[in-house]
Amino acid sequence: MIAKSAFKKENRDAGPAQAASSFYDAHSWRRKSEMKLRVLILGYGEMGHAMEYLLAARHDVRIWNLGTVVKGNHATLEEAVADAQVILFCLPVNPHDEIARRIAPHVVPDCLCLTIAKGLDEAGRTAAQVFERVFAGKCHYGVIYGPMISEELRAGRHGFADAVLSDAADFALIHALFLGSTLVCQQASDLHGRSWSVILKNVYAILFGVADELQLGDNMRGHLMVAAIAELSGIVQSFGGKANTPYSYAGLGDLLTTATSADSHHHELGCKLARGEWQDISGEGVHTLRMVEKYRLFDWRGYPLFALAHDIVSAPQTLQDRLQDYLRQLREVERCAI
Repeated sequence: MIAKSAFKKENRDAGPAQAASSFYDAHSWRRKSEMKLRVLILGYGEMGHAMEYLLAARHDVRIWNLGTVVKGNHATLEEAVADAQVILFCLPVNPHDEIARRIAPHVVPDCLCLTIAKGLDEAGRTAAQVFERVFAGKCHYGVIYGPMISEELRAGRHGFADAVLSDAADFALIHALFLGSTLVCQQASDLHGRSWSVILKNVYAILFGVADELQLGDNMRGHLMVAAIAELSGIVQSFGGKANTPYSYAGLGDLLTTATSADSHHHELGCKLARGEWQDISGEGVHTLRMVEKYRLFDWRGYPLFALAHDIVSAPQTLQDRLQDYLRQLREVERCAI
């Protein structure tokens, strides 16, 4: 339907050659949308299971997990990679570099490698940075980010995501991949801006848990959301991204989901910190705080809410004092952050 309307619109003023080109583009899009793809899922945790649920009915899905064939008929990972049209990294970000380098010599040039990883590795890199370094010039790659709680996807509920690709033309493949599933995947831009938005949202989500546990009220939630998005916009721009990128599925959408979901790990971390339960405070957001400080990835002290999250996680015994100090500073601010 999209292809037809686009074809009609383009051809109102088009000459014969241009009209023919538009027809073949529309036909190509339709043909790609109907493709049965050979999809290799790397990792079989919650999101690996969710992706299998979304894709198995329409595509030829193969799965590798921890060096073991879960589904498929290839004896080695390298053979499975060489036969794949789409490779989905349903893994934490830490093994991305090792696995990407292992499979890079075997990936066919028109293969699309995608990741859903929302963290920083031990070198302080995003999954997009790893892919860019390893796959650039060898194959196509991209990220899929947004509110995609695996339990909801497997229950037949909808998920929503931004797809940012190294080659925008590959969105026809994304469309074919998720056509007929409950994942609404939209084409987007700003690869690194969306990567930082989705990664840093875990840090801000901790503060929502703190506020809820301390019963600071719904008004405080409203402030946290506005302040978090304003800071994300500034941080994204410091990396060369677009100011409006955080107002997206990867930013606002995923932050709202993570900050308010009853089963959110990072919301619960904030609750635990506020209750004085300081053992086993770990997760992607906590690791992100450490990597940002260790590698000085940006001037985090210049972002008051981020700095508050950092200090509360690093020294939870200062939580009440730091929170009051933050609110005191806030009352002295005269201009809206957005």
